[in-house]
Amino acid sequence: MGEREGTKIPVIDLRGFQSQYEKLRGAGKEWGCFRVLNHGISEVLMGEMKAVVASLFDLPMEAKKKNEGQVVEGCGYKEPTKANPLYESWGLDEMGSAQAVDVFCSQLNASPHQREIMKTYCKAMHELAMDIADKLSRCMGLSSGMFEDWACELWMNKYSFIPESVGSTGVQLHTDMGFLAVLQDDDAVSGLEVMDKSGSLVPIDPWPGTFLVILGDMAVAWSNGKLGHAKHRVQCKEGRARSSVGAFLLSPKKAAIEAPEELVDAEHPRLYAPFTHSDYRKLRSVVKSRTGEALALFRSASEM
Repeated sequence: MGEREGTKIPVIDLRGFQSQYEKLRGAGKEWGCFRVLNHGISEVLMGEMKAVVASLFDLPMEAKKKNEGQVVEGCGYKEPTKANPLYESWGLDEMGSAQAVDVFCSQLNASPHQREIMKTYCKAMHELAMDIADKLSRCMGLSSGMFEDWACELWMNKYSFIPESVGSTGVQLHTDMGFLAVLQDDDAVSGLEVMDKSGSLVPIDPWPGTFLVILGDMAVAWSNGKLGHAKHRVQCKEGRARSSVGAFLLSPKKAAIEAPEELVDAEHPRLYAPFTHSDYRKLRSVVKSRTGEALALFRSASEM
């Protein structure tokens, strides 16, 4: 699979990756997002997972709410809200754990076939997210294996667009709170937009068989500002429903997020004091920050 003409965001080919470290570093800094090709996950599995996601969203609301308000904060079923009335989602905590996937499937009465697809997809996506994070680490001169004890969630999203909703917003402009998202976007329906350095919104056209990687606020803090984060939103452009599914690598499970010592020196002082993902989530909610402004509240004393 080769690159397409007219693609604006960087494209990283994971086959023969050794020659692309510089390109990956530039994509992470300048765009905070990039598309990956030849990632090793079959299009058959990707299609099967989209079918499972569609069937879950077709469940009656009563069945969906069996998964609402899971023990883990922020996960479970999220119904449409006043802010995002056309958007609903599912969040699965610890997607790398077969047991966690089993619990999720049992709550929703998933069939054995659906359960097997979920397990296979979650395992493959968890491995891909970890591999991409490792490649980002190595492109900055760091070692592999730094993300092994990080939390990773699966999110499934549906936008119930209809012709009358063309021009409306599915999800408002925001940055992700975690480190990175590996997103399988809708194969046919457009709507995702990413903001470039000039403040212009760039449409991300569907590209079946590929994944879009979007860096979040934790990537900025962890990299000591050497990586960016991508502001993005979903707009209704075609008046028909769209869906996506992705792996979200968040932060260390038990430790605070902080830049490795190798990224801090006299010329590059530590930008952010250590903080946990939970503390950041709470603060971002309190200050009503959607696009990463809350990061400034964790600036280190030397930077204030």
